[in-house]
Amino acid sequence: MRVATWNVNSVRTRVGRIVDWLVREDVDVLGMQEIKCKPEQFPTEAFEAAGYQVEAHGLNQWNGVAFASRLPMEDVTRDFPGQPGFLKGHEGSDLPVEARAIGVTVEGVRLWSLYVPNGRELGDPHYTYKLDWLAELADRTSEWLAASPETPLALMGDWNVAPLDQDVWDMRVFEGSTHVSEPERAAFRAFETIGLQDVVRPIVPDGYTYWDYKQLRFPRNEGMRIDFVLGSEAFADVVTDAAIHRNERKGDAPSDHVPVTVDLDLDLDTALDDDRPMIF
Repeated sequence: MRVATWNVNSVRTRVGRIVDWLVREDVDVLGMQEIKCKPEQFPTEAFEAAGYQVEAHGLNQWNGVAFASRLPMEDVTRDFPGQPGFLKGHEGSDLPVEARAIGVTVEGVRLWSLYVPNGRELGDPHYTYKLDWLAELADRTSEWLAASPETPLALMGDWNVAPLDQDVWDMRVFEGSTHVSEPERAAFRAFETIGLQDVVRPIVPDGYTYWDYKQLRFPRNEGMRIDFVLGSEAFADVVTDAAIHRNERKGDAPSDHVPVTVDLDLDLDTALDDDRPMIF
């Protein structure tokens, strides 16, 4: 089974690219971030025509997460328990929860598509929100692992954290900025402490997943590695390959992120052959 994560930066703008890539790369399950639409606005028909069902979670033209899968999705969960909310200029426990997390189970594998808050600037309330969001997710993940250690679990998405210096093109440029601050990196490492691991880096040690549209960042390869698949031991044990699809940053109207794929050995060839649509 091939699973993938991709911050698509508006699914309606890039639906053709996304579906073409899914079919071309033989992807079974895709977790998307920044879909920027409500579920009723999602271009579901194009995905269904290619043999994929969709589960989407979006509230407006910002944020939003989704899954597209050609295998049945079960236990669909929008938001994780205790997920913090945010509203600029407001504080308290009753803040609106943004559409940043959706979970599904596919063939016994538990997958989450996550769009971690950006943080904006050090000292900004959004930065505190980001750290709180990650801390709550780590607490829930620890509970999930304790309750079902045998279940392959992966948290996939745009983490908006570059955990290592090599994950940005020049640390001097990022001094005093979000994404590389020690509190953010510590929040990322917390997931490793509770039992998750980056299943892509051992296979693809180098490479970026994001390049800003400005200042010719992509042609200059001035990028960041901020999209990750963190898997439990049970998930990591069935990983056979992984890839960062850099070429998807090329061409007309690309997302500023590229997809990341992970291959799992789950012996699903027969089921997939039965379910795959006829595509000419």
